[in-house]
Amino acid sequence: MMEQTGRTFQRTIDKSLIPTCRILGVEIAAIDMDWLLAFTQENMEKLRGDAICAVNVYSDVTAYRDPEFCGVLNDSALCMSDGGPLSTVGRRRGCSGMQRVTGPGYMGEIFRMSAQKGWRHYFYGSTEETLDRMKERLLEAYPGLGIVGMYSPPFRPLTEEEDRLAVERINETHPDFVWVGLGCPRQERWMHEHLGRVGGLMCGVGAGFDYYAGNIARAPEWMQRCNLEWVYRLIQEPRRLFGKYWSTNFTFIWQAGVRGK
Repeated sequence: MMEQTGRTFQRTIDKSLIPTCRILGVEIAAIDMDWLLAFTQENMEKLRGDAICAVNVYSDVTAYRDPEFCGVLNDSALCMSDGGPLSTVGRRRGCSGMQRVTGPGYMGEIFRMSAQKGWRHYFYGSTEETLDRMKERLLEAYPGLGIVGMYSPPFRPLTEEEDRLAVERINETHPDFVWVGLGCPRQERWMHEHLGRVGGLMCGVGAGFDYYAGNIARAPEWMQRCNLEWVYRLIQEPRRLFGKYWSTNFTFIWQAGVRGK
């Protein structure tokens, strides 16, 4: 097991090769899905122990309000544009090739490629019930998918000993990808704290576990294309998401759209 911490992690990826657009202080990768998949394949060994964050309007505004969290995002290997409004802003700022690249979408493409590549997957987060449902559905959709482990951590912070054992369990399975579904900003902070300690590429995918478990449905394609997936999510979970969306969406429109930050 690698002994580095997030503060001493020595990255081997040259981040200057990744085109980015700064939106509310966060360096969002100005890329599309094909670019990210090619980048992943070409750099799998260099990406071990590193992290990819899926940034949407909520996490971008959270970073704008919290400089420390902004640093966490910018210290990852890259931040994909999980939210359509971010890629729209990026294109308006001259990044013509910038497209929405969602966490769940990236998961699906990687799962599709995994049988040929022999990639192994570990899932960290959510509940045991969701993990069980997700595993069953994934194996139906992607026969032979190499799921090497799953762990639902307690919602409270882990003790140092619990965390050490959790990292050992992950690394004993020799994963290529460690999918992290703890919700924002918890999952991004967890990945940052474990840079160089976890042997696979960590990917924070937010609601990705719930999507693949069938707990919630993706918005229709036309809503995704029109940057309206947040409306579909709001309809599904109005009590949990209304206050969150009201605050962050208004801030994003004003600061990123009007003021150009």
